[in-house]
Amino acid sequence: MAAQRTPTARRGGPSCGRPHDPAPGLRRRALAATLAAALPGALVATASTLALLAAAAPALAQDAPVVPRVERILVEGAQRVDDSTIQAYMTVQVGEPATAAQINESLRRLLDTGLFQDVVISPMADGLLVQVREAPYINLVTFEGNDELEDDVLMGSVTSASRAAFSRATADRDAQTLLDLYRRAGRYGATVEPVIIERENNRVDLVFEIDEGEPTGIRSIDFVGNREFSDRRLRGAIQTRENGLLAWIFSTGTYDPDRLEYDKELLRRYYLDYGYADFEVLSATAELAADREDFLITFTVSEGEQYTFGDLGLDIQIPGVDPESFTEIFPMEPGEIYSISDVDQAIENLIFQLGQQGYAFVDVRPRADTDAENRVIGVTLEVAEGPRVYVERIDIEGNTRTLDRVIRREFNMAEGDAYNAQEVQQARARLRELGFFETVEVRPERGTADDRAVIKTTVEERLTGSISFGVGLSSADGPIGDLTVSERNFLGRGQFLSASLSISGNTQQVRLVFEEPRLLDRNLTGGFDIGWLRDDRTDYSSYKETRLQFLPYLEFPVGEDQRLQTRLRLSQDEIRDVLRFASPAIQADEGDEFYMGVGATWTLDQRDDPVEPAGGYIIELSEDVTAMGSSTVFSRTVARAKAYQGFFDDEVVASIEAEAGALFSAGDGLRVTDRFFLGGDSFRGFGRAGIGPRDDSTTSFVRIDPATGRPRKPIRRFSYTRDDALGGNYYAVLRSDVSFPIGLPEEFGVYGGVFADVGTLFGLDRTTYPDRGSRPPVTIDDSMELRASVGAALYIDSAFGPLRFNFAYPLAYEDSDDREFFRFTVGTRF
Repeated sequence: MAAQRTPTARRGGPSCGRPHDPAPGLRRRALAATLAAALPGALVATASTLALLAAAAPALAQDAPVVPRVERILVEGAQRVDDSTIQAYMTVQVGEPATAAQINESLRRLLDTGLFQDVVISPMADGLLVQVREAPYINLVTFEGNDELEDDVLMGSVTSASRAAFSRATADRDAQTLLDLYRRAGRYGATVEPVIIERENNRVDLVFEIDEGEPTGIRSIDFVGNREFSDRRLRGAIQTRENGLLAWIFSTGTYDPDRLEYDKELLRRYYLDYGYADFEVLSATAELAADREDFLITFTVSEGEQYTFGDLGLDIQIPGVDPESFTEIFPMEPGEIYSISDVDQAIENLIFQLGQQGYAFVDVRPRADTDAENRVIGVTLEVAEGPRVYVERIDIEGNTRTLDRVIRREFNMAEGDAYNAQEVQQARARLRELGFFETVEVRPERGTADDRAVIKTTVEERLTGSISFGVGLSSADGPIGDLTVSERNFLGRGQFLSASLSISGNTQQVRLVFEEPRLLDRNLTGGFDIGWLRDDRTDYSSYKETRLQFLPYLEFPVGEDQRLQTRLRLSQDEIRDVLRFASPAIQADEGDEFYMGVGATWTLDQRDDPVEPAGGYIIELSEDVTAMGSSTVFSRTVARAKAYQGFFDDEVVASIEAEAGALFSAGDGLRVTDRFFLGGDSFRGFGRAGIGPRDDSTTSFVRIDPATGRPRKPIRRFSYTRDDALGGNYYAVLRSDVSFPIGLPEEFGVYGGVFADVGTLFGLDRTTYPDRGSRPPVTIDDSMELRASVGAALYIDSAFGPLRFNFAYPLAYEDSDDREFFRFTVGTRF
């Protein structure tokens, strides 16, 4: 039999698409009138006659028995539902009298189950007759037309399910739920229509026909009432973003009402950080544009006046605790602009110091003393000792792939330990930093006793694997292509695994990296890096290099914000394909070399953000030493420090970086591949390996007759001028950068910058080499001359990848240096 598709909205009542027969309604009205005259001799209750009964027999005593004694309850029409189940829902029991009220209540209960389309209860001489027409059962729930949201996501949002009774009301509610789901995904043009397909044996297929529509973006975000901060500044303070004129190239925002509510809180926090304690968001409206393709968002705000900090104090209500024992609690001073972030930091500092003194159970609340007339807010931190609570257990939900132990190890507490609210918050932050989860919620719940707490951890996992293919163009390396396959949560164990292939005009590289962030379930990172590199340096050094390297390492914390990495290095380096007229310094290095060594790097990271820092600093010290048995025994020392400072609400960020390195050899000297090189991205204004010792001598040669092995006659002498960078054993460089917006909307991701670099590269083990092509030996200039450059930059962060343009001008240079006035890199990922 051909299936019939019937939209539920056109089914006309609970008949699931069957033709409507008006006769039963007429018969019921006639029956109601008859019953009004005949009661209490007989009673019939149906879904459509309850109201008629109430109107036709207002004087009917609801407690008067309709059937003096129910000897049996006869059920007709039930196919899937057992008779006993139907009787269990009824208030009338066998052996008891049946009243009109009981019959009405039984009818209501049966209809409320959703198992039946129609129910009729009729009195008989010795009992009740219950006639039912079962609701169709859902055979299958499917979705059609969905691409943006997967079936499993949609299925988890609806309540209609296979083998359950079909309900039109439930299907309509499910359709609305799906619409809400699409709206949260920014697709306000989506439509969802529930459609039923009738099958045999009173079964139906429920199909949700979906038109996802196009993403509904944000055309404009405007602010009304803001005097102190521009619209652009406030747009940067919220999460919602505008579509740009170049939205097809740059990342854009979509409308989300939940995000809009969060934006109101972000605006409040933003103003509170600048002292506007009376700030209010009067309204936040989102209107669809006339073409219904985008939203127009308007925030109406009241800024109020700016406040400063008044008196700062502690009110500690814990016996035996001296307030004078706490130092550097407040990061602010009286008279400074009021900031809610400073208050939060003071609370964190106080809780931390109380914890160090053994008071893990404390309640710290800020009390604000506001002087509106003088616009001053005094802050007192009130401290009371809280009840002692212990961890009963840690429950974890939502991790379908990540192992429980990967989550548990981020908690520095276990069952039976004292509950520490600060540690719970830090554990939540650590879980978020893993990058494995879309959302992380950690909240305490009451355990089996008042002094027991259950830490309920709920996570929503995100995709952690990626396959990326990149293509691009570099002014230094020409066309660039790379393929990377990575998994940040390998097998759900929290491990990192990456395999990559990179090819450019001068370089080919293959790498395999594995990292276990919690080796032996301790705060110890272990991993290895295997790589193969082929680098064509003939453009600036007349040789090619091939390197195979294996580098296992361990990394662990050695203090607050400090880490130490130790490593072993095994590598095979080959200098090959040396050009005929290359520098004799390079010709002497041709061949294979084996290296085995150990190294360590100490890092102190005080940056406020590891990705886009606007404050703080980072310091790195590295030392690598090759061991006995290596072809060359030497040590390599590198020190680097970089500091950041933001201005104008971090819209302008300045940084200064100092870096230096030194090589010390214990053998016959270092090869060219062991030395340091500067230029390109490491020293702007100069090409790759553009500064430092360089062989720019001129050599001469004659043509040889291969038959005789003697010079061809007539003998002619030819000359060749070299241009080979040799690197240096010592270097120092100072880099300064300032990045700033250039007036375009922030969502474009376009910034300008200026920079200045100054430094030097020098130091060779020897400066004189015999040259077979000329009588005098070759002498290399190894002077420690400073180089300097200044320039401007354009930075673009697009959806296709980073675009970087450097315009540089060398101020101090040597004639032999390779100067570079423009450098760009354009990349894309898909």
